Amino acid sequence: MNYNTQNAKIASITEKTLIVGIDVGSETHYARAFNWRNYEYSKKPFAFSNDETGFAAFKKWMNDIAEKHGMEVIIPGMEPTGHYWLNLGAYLQEQGMKPVHVNPHHVKKSKELDDNNPSKNDRKDPKTIAGLVNEGRFSYPYIPTGIYAEIREVASSRDRIMKELNVASNRIQRWLKIYFPEYLTVYKKFDTTTGMMILEEAPLPAMVPALGVDNIVKIWREHKVRGKGASFNRAKTLVDAAHDSVGKSGGQGAVMEIQMLLEDYKVKKQQLEMVTSVMEELTMQIPNADKMLSVNGIGLVTVAGFISEVGDISRFKNPKQIQKYAGFELVENSSGKHKGRTTISKRGRKIIYQVVLPLIRINQEFGSIYDYYRKRIKNPLKGRQAMIAVGCKLIRVFFAIMTKGVVFNGTKMIEDIHRPTQLPQAA
Repeated sequence: MNYNTQNAKIASITEKTLIVGIDVGSETHYARAFNWRNYEYSKKPFAFSNDETGFAAFKKWMNDIAEKHGMEVIIPGMEPTGHYWLNLGAYLQEQGMKPVHVNPHHVKKSKELDDNNPSKNDRKDPKTIAGLVNEGRFSYPYIPTGIYAEIREVASSRDRIMKELNVASNRIQRWLKIYFPEYLTVYKKFDTTTGMMILEEAPLPAMVPALGVDNIVKIWREHKVRGKGASFNRAKTLVDAAHDSVGKSGGQGAVMEIQMLLEDYKVKKQQLEMVTSVMEELTMQIPNADKMLSVNGIGLVTVAGFISEVGDISRFKNPKQIQKYAGFELVENSSGKHKGRTTISKRGRKIIYQVVLPLIRINQEFGSIYDYYRKRIKNPLKGRQAMIAVGCKLIRVFFAIMTKGVVFNGTKMIEDIHRPTQLPQAA
């Protein structure tokens, strides 16, 4: 039986079930309690603070109502409002309850049913949320624990640092385009080791010729940098470019700005190295994670990202559940005689979709599957559709590796999907 269908959710709510709707706030939450027929037991919304004292008072309030009316099961429902629900959700889970989520979009649309008024208030929202739970319109949130919680936290930190690093990179390149545009013609990447050394020493074009070719080479040698990038010719090219620069004249303010930007960039790079190291250490503790890395084109970030979003693989019975979790299920838009396009749901995790494009370029087997879907005679797929199909296959591969401990075999994967006569074999 699939316990995640709406019928199964409705069947789980009986006359012995206490449904509690919670309007989550940043500091104060509000709750109302109902039975399975939407009869309210709470005389007014129960307000409790977002701390241990408030949580304990909320638990006692629910237990008192449940005991008074002979309820055996309590289902707390809430909107996943930002991060405000996390502590409350974890607390309820620790108390042996199964908190559930309702879609904020559903709450917004449903709150007008009682009074034809779209207004939002602390009394109205908990009732709307409880009503949606009673109709089975909820989902079970996954709150990871143990190492899976650690991996999710580290992966989230890495994503944040990457965004901040990109911002710092863009700011530096903006500065260079204003004050030293020729630098970006000498170096394709602004953060080349030899280039960064000179930027820190002589950031403005007028400072570079004053530093001179010999001193530039000396700086590189003092840092034990060798190779073509630290040659006399490279130093001369940089000096000539600075001499003929059309960049805006800058002074102490411009120098101070680039120094702060470079320092910020270096700090973010160090943070990225540190968090990536911790992420690798944690990820390698997950059974069969090393075998996932054996897939050509799949790196540590992808494996860690997949584990952080999926969590304990044993909570899924089959890979199709993960496909839906990733937002890869098909959505049809048809009515009456109108036959709309079948598209892919985008409501879910994104890590798989993000990795498919580089995967089909690097991995010959997955690239072959993509080409097959695009070029097959019957029902060829468009580019994005083919990428989704490859993403679904990658999910099935990951599921098999993590649950069965099998070793990835690209040739067998192709043969299992299609007859050899339909799909060219990878060399």
